[in-house]
Amino acid sequence: MSANVSAEYRQLGKSGLRVSVPIFGSMTVGNSKWAAWVLDEDKGLFLMKTAWELGINTFDTANTYSNGDAEKMIAKFVTKYDIPREQLVIMTKVFFLVSTDMSHVTTIMPHLNDLRDYVNQGSLSRAALINQVEASLKRLNTTYIDVLQVHTFDPVTPLTETMKALHDLVESGKVRYLGASNMRVWQFAELQRVAEVNRWTPFVSMQVEYSLLYRAPEIEMLDYCNFTGVGIIAFSLLMDHQGKPPELFRSKLCIILPEWT
Repeated sequence: MSANVSAEYRQLGKSGLRVSVPIFGSMTVGNSKWAAWVLDEDKGLFLMKTAWELGINTFDTANTYSNGDAEKMIAKFVTKYDIPREQLVIMTKVFFLVSTDMSHVTTIMPHLNDLRDYVNQGSLSRAALINQVEASLKRLNTTYIDVLQVHTFDPVTPLTETMKALHDLVESGKVRYLGASNMRVWQFAELQRVAEVNRWTPFVSMQVEYSLLYRAPEIEMLDYCNFTGVGIIAFSLLMDHQGKPPELFRSKLCIILPEWT
C-alpha cells in the first residue's frame, strides 16, 4: 500500500460492518459492449488491483452492470490476485434484469420483464429476489454477499413479500447485510417499518446520488438516515465525470492514475 494515499474504514450505519472510504464502484468495469466507457478486463483488473493496493477493500456492483460481467470481473479479480474472501466486502444490487444481449441496458427497458425468458428474473418479488441472488452468487464465485442492495423501489410487489424474502436470504447465510438505493424517503421508511414490526432484518445503508450540483438528498433522506442510524453511500460525486474539480482539490490518486482524475 502507498505510504501517501490509503483508504479509511468506517462502520456502515449502525451495523458492525466496516467498509472502506472510498468504495470502489464497478459500474465502469465489465464489458465495453454494454457501454463504450466501460473498461474491459485488462484495464478493469488493473484499476481494481490499484484500488486494493491503496487499501480499498469494498467493491460495489450490481447484477445489471454490463449485464452480469461487472460481477464476473470481481470474481476474476479475486482469483487472479489471490485475494482472501474474508478481506473483501462485496456489495451488489438486485431489481433490474440481466439480459443475454450485452447491448441491452435493462434499466431503461422495462418491457423485457414481459418476455418469457425474463419473467421472475427482475423486481423485488420473492421469486425474483431468490433467482437474482443465486445468479449473482454464481457470477461472483462466492458463497455469500456482504451487502445485498435493492436497486430501487418496487411499486408492484407487496412490501411484506419483499422484506420477508430479504430476511430469509439473510437467515440462509447467503446475504449478511441489506442495503437500499434510489428511493423516495417515504418508500424507504415504509420498508423499514415493515421490517421493524415483523422483527425482520432492516436495511443498514442507503445509496443516493449526491454531489455539489445534485443535492436533493439534503431535503429529507440524509436527515432520515442520520436520525435512524442508516449509513449513506453517495454515488456520482462528480456528476458522472462531467468536468474536473479545481486543480488544488484534485485527489492524490492523480499521481497514480492521472487519466482518471
